[in-house]
Amino acid sequence: MPEAAGAPDAPDEGALAAYDDLLLDGVDVTAQVRSVETSLLGGPPTLTRLQVAERVGVPMSLAKELWHRLGFPHHGDDDVAFTDADVEALSLARDLVMLGILDAESQAAMVRTWGRSFARLAEWQTTLLARVAMREGDPEERLEELTAEVLPRLEVLQSYIWRRHLVSAANRMLTPAPGGEPTTRLAVGFVDIVGYTTHSRNLSEPELVTWLEGFEDVATSVVVDHAARVIKTIGDEILYVTDDPVQAVEVALALVERGADEADPFPAVRAGVAYGEVVVRLGDVYGSTVNIASRLTSIARPGTVVVDERLQAVLTGDEEPDDDDPADAPDDAPEPTDPTGDDLPYRFKRLRRANVKGFPGVRGRVLRRTDPKH
Repeated sequence: MPEAAGAPDAPDEGALAAYDDLLLDGVDVTAQVRSVETSLLGGPPTLTRLQVAERVGVPMSLAKELWHRLGFPHHGDDDVAFTDADVEALSLARDLVMLGILDAESQAAMVRTWGRSFARLAEWQTTLLARVAMREGDPEERLEELTAEVLPRLEVLQSYIWRRHLVSAANRMLTPAPGGEPTTRLAVGFVDIVGYTTHSRNLSEPELVTWLEGFEDVATSVVVDHAARVIKTIGDEILYVTDDPVQAVEVALALVERGADEADPFPAVRAGVAYGEVVVRLGDVYGSTVNIASRLTSIARPGTVVVDERLQAVLTGDEEPDDDDPADAPDDAPEPTDPTGDDLPYRFKRLRRANVKGFPGVRGRVLRRTDPKH
């Protein structure tokens, strides 16, 4: 299952390398780091964690749990490491608990999700600022200038992006499906790079980062262009969902076709797509449909898209999938019938039933375009 409530990622190696470059070049950034801290937190640290908890009026155990789940560095009771901003943040968290927004169950998951997401974002932004500071003039002075000029703009932009995503999420949640019931049926797709482990061994660290970022950039653009949404990227794999089964397979086919084009730097990929009930929680997706899509990806051959029987049934207009296929049908044996005739834009070839983790006897269908020139 995706780690919606996992611990924050380790510090980004690029950020640490950029910071080390400043030190190796004889630049003492200690004063600048303290200046950045003061600027971001509204003043220098003047409080211990005991004083913060006392001001807010919450047990120290609750404050420690919150900070731990957010992934903040550990501090002792006597460490002066907090500011009035920490008092305000803890007070706001207490208010959300009192309003019933953060109950005991959701509090842990939401706070850890915040910590994980913002930790990764902060590491990337720090890397960016450090590299720019190294390129231009006096690194110490430039770092302070960038903090004053760039970070306030990033904060406003991040707030705007968050609000736009809130609008999209609200529309999806509050718009009823036909029949008046909120929909939980989604098409779930996984696309991963073929031969990632082997290929990555032949790349330097910067080349690997560039390669993966190129994959993520193209894959994300294709997903968005088809009105689907990216749930997460997991190294060499991207997970996306949409309530439109046709768009789900169009995303997979578009990426597979790009990967098969030798003139396109996009890597060769394979994909698995499934359709069914999905649990959506804290921006992540869970359930059998997600797991089936992942398993189908694992059995897909390079350059192919494999879908489950339910998705095939939806695409061909069948009410229910055909569960009566002989279990010993050979790999890629053609379907015995095509319910929609020549008008169907896709053709299907069934695979042998495969015993994959958690789903013994799962049967996938290789999906291809009826018109390969499309």
